[in-house]
Amino acid sequence: MGADNHQIVVPSLLDVRKGNLADIGHLLGRHQFKKVVIFFGMGLTEMLGDTVFTSMNDSGIDVLKTVEINDIDIDSVVDQAFQLPFQTEAVIGIGGGKALDAAKYTALLRKWPFISVPTSTSNDGFSSSNTSLTIHGRRISVHAKMPYGILIDIDVVKNAPECFIYSGVGDLVSKITAAEDWIFEEKNGRTRVDDCALMIAKKAVNSFVRTDFGTIKDDLFIKELVDSLTMAGISMEIAGNSAPTSGSEHLISHALDTYSAKPQLHGIQVGVATYLMSKVQDHRYERITKVLKDTGFFEFAKTAGMTKADFDMAIDRAPEMKPMRYTFLHVAEYRELAHQILHNDPILQDVLV
Repeated sequence: MGADNHQIVVPSLLDVRKGNLADIGHLLGRHQFKKVVIFFGMGLTEMLGDTVFTSMNDSGIDVLKTVEINDIDIDSVVDQAFQLPFQTEAVIGIGGGKALDAAKYTALLRKWPFISVPTSTSNDGFSSSNTSLTIHGRRISVHAKMPYGILIDIDVVKNAPECFIYSGVGDLVSKITAAEDWIFEEKNGRTRVDDCALMIAKKAVNSFVRTDFGTIKDDLFIKELVDSLTMAGISMEIAGNSAPTSGSEHLISHALDTYSAKPQLHGIQVGVATYLMSKVQDHRYERITKVLKDTGFFEFAKTAGMTKADFDMAIDRAPEMKPMRYTFLHVAEYRELAHQILHNDPILQDVLV
């Protein structure tokens, strides 16, 4: 008997536009939320709190508790989750990764809807069910729950430091090499590709890489980046795992996070690794090169001080990051090719020290 369809969860509230943070109360009211708790990133209560609280008050929504998140140790997150008021109807995360991760895991523990309000676009985590928490001193990816709602104010995101925009660019183009790894895995009899998830992941990145823009602060550029990262998160929910959006390029980044003395922003590492792996795969490297050049990603990545020695190490250790996968880097001959490209490609010679 063939496999059954599986149920997926996608956001019911999705609003991406300029100035919509001031409408957060109205948007939540449309979905009958009346009592909420809010997790802010550090310093964001002062920066964004007036806008949020005014909107909530105008819409008759009670903010039962606000918390500023700095610690994402799983024990702290769990302790805090069970101290929140039982009348809570939704938990809202406003900020970067830590605030969203803590809110997302809290929502899972307390069985509340989670509303994701990212203030930067450094990766696709704001739209996925995965959360990154500290467990016994190590950052671990933990399955939580998909957002019930995603609200992104383009004005807020475009005013975030440019490093976060470049990180989002790097994370998004990685869907090209991740998809190729997933197909490679199926061809080698190690998995079955979910065709719908693959289609959405491909559409997400293709829409973005074909967008005309002047600068990375253009409203259209930011909206396309955000929309595409959102679609990438949904593709993971459809697949039931991260394969459509995370391949060998992410394994390199995970190895850098684990073993490098100076790991960099996730999307910066991933973007450089994506360029490398596109040459290894001999797949769409012209398009990837154009995007990373035109956006200024390569020029920014040069300032990070990443080293070829660290990338050599990360290539060799990539398979142990996820031994159950079978990407190009799980094959010795492709690891050797990656080392050769790393030390001979002119762009990588310029970007890495």
